[in-house]
Amino acid sequence: MTSELLASPLPQESLGRLENVAVVLVEPQGALNIGSVCRAMANFGFSDLRLVQPEADHLGDEARRMAVKAGALLEGARIYPDLAAALGDCQMAFGTTRRFGKYREDFLHPDGAARTLLPWTEEGRVALVFGREDKGLLTAELDLCQRFVTIPTSEELPSMNLAQAVTLCLYETAKAFAEGNGKSLGERRLATGEVVEGMFAHMKRTLLEIGYLDPQNPDHILHTFRRIFGRSGLNDREVRILHGLLRSIDWVERERRRGKGE
Repeated sequence: MTSELLASPLPQESLGRLENVAVVLVEPQGALNIGSVCRAMANFGFSDLRLVQPEADHLGDEARRMAVKAGALLEGARIYPDLAAALGDCQMAFGTTRRFGKYREDFLHPDGAARTLLPWTEEGRVALVFGREDKGLLTAELDLCQRFVTIPTSEELPSMNLAQAVTLCLYETAKAFAEGNGKSLGERRLATGEVVEGMFAHMKRTLLEIGYLDPQNPDHILHTFRRIFGRSGLNDREVRILHGLLRSIDWVERERRRGKGE
């Protein structure tokens, strides 16, 4: 991990690879925190956990209890004698810290760090490095990191719980990854333009039939419906439900007209 890497060109439209993000905990002191980190990793799609001289038993009952269904991540965690060894195959490392000093101008917030690190995951492995619960990362350990991440918190209580800090950073990274791949974080896939336009065409026919729209200017009201549904973002299931509603209105209108002898 040399400074020359920082000058390497990166693809402009990188989408990122979450499997190339390593979560590195340096001398974690709490088994509950380690288990919670594993659960957060599983929540957001990360799988590479590295522990540097852990002071707690990451395979014990406390860690497993907090990991819940992410126990496989605990069992697959790799143990290293120091941070340099843990970063040996990583081409980029992002160290988290609240120690400003000479690093102040290089700080990223978690959302900015996510957007910065994801393109590097197309090229190789990137590490998110978190320090000890009581004193964070040492200066010598920060020197092994190319970029620095800080979480803006209240001055009344600036330090965060280790697992909470990891969760926040992983959330921002997963969110940026999902947005870069045209998805929301919850994997909500929106209906295509063709599908939505088919629904609006059906809506126009139905509302004209029942006399709700002005035949001379039907699009005046339809524009409002487009804005309403555009803000919500319809998926395929929701479009099908709206088609079903319109078909029911069509049926009622046909029955009404049949009853009137039309």
